[in-house]
Amino acid sequence: MQISDNMAVSIHYTLTNAGGETLDSSMGAEPLVYLHGAGNIISGLEDALSGKNAGDKFNVTIEPEDAYGEKRAEMIQVVSKDLFEGMPVEVGMQFQAEVSHGPGIITVVHIEGDEVTIDGNHPLAGESLTFDVEVMDVREATEEEVAHGHIHGEGGHQH
Repeated sequence: MQISDNMAVSIHYTLTNAGGETLDSSMGAEPLVYLHGAGNIISGLEDALSGKNAGDKFNVTIEPEDAYGEKRAEMIQVVSKDLFEGMPVEVGMQFQAEVSHGPGIITVVHIEGDEVTIDGNHPLAGESLTFDVEVMDVREATEEEVAHGHIHGEGGHQH
């Protein structure tokens, strides 16, 4: 069965950056299961998976525009340390916050005195990403999964 829209797809993957550093992997864990065509994974990987079958293995590099986008300067800003209401703040800390496109992750990238530089870009924005992928399973999604826009676990609905 070929991967196409409204299919439940299970994959194992290893994600590396341009320097070959492993950023994430499903190896040794449960495979990633997603609803194809619903925007549940980055568009470049979803495009690369279209037409593949269970058992297929491949390697693909996804450019930023088809992954998490280019790094946008307007998503980086300097704010007052007072915004953190006395909480200790360190470079690398991440917070969930409302950003221009909805909920997002804000990362502290620099601290100087009472000024904190935060970055609202996705941590992988601007990165070319390479995926080593093995397609484990492909099945038709249920009507409920298609209606909800994501795959449900064994036994049905699990939000």
